[in-house]
Amino acid sequence: MRTVAQIFQRKGHYNITITPDVTVLEALKIMAQKNIGSVIIKDHNGKYCGLMTERDYARKVILMGKSSSETPVGEIMLEYLPQVTPESRLDECMTIMTAHNIRYLPVFKDNEFYGVISVLDIVKETILAQQETIDHLENYIHSTM
Repeated sequence: MRTVAQIFQRKGHYNITITPDVTVLEALKIMAQKNIGSVIIKDHNGKYCGLMTERDYARKVILMGKSSSETPVGEIMLEYLPQVTPESRLDECMTIMTAHNIRYLPVFKDNEFYGVISVLDIVKETILAQQETIDHLENYIHSTM
């Protein structure tokens, strides 16, 4: 079974981070510019604080009648998400995400923030694994003929 580390091998280890005092509007602009669905929130010392997603914006700003240009991300971020490690298996991650109804998981290595994975990352990695299996089987079939 594939692991979180394999996702990072494929997509890289670059993280978009902001501080809790950045406004939701600014965070949304960054997310739109980078074509991502979440941003990582770190304090001014670089310590992981949480995650803000498009879903948080919809549920905690728009539906609550708040102003996205005045609300800091620190007010709406997800702070206590379950955490996984690079060694975590993808099926375990999907179980966690399903149980908690979340789409993103923070990844920690040696108790330090390492990155974030999404449901889409897991789906892509699973499809790649299945395609590799199909390719191996086709090569095996063709080599025995």
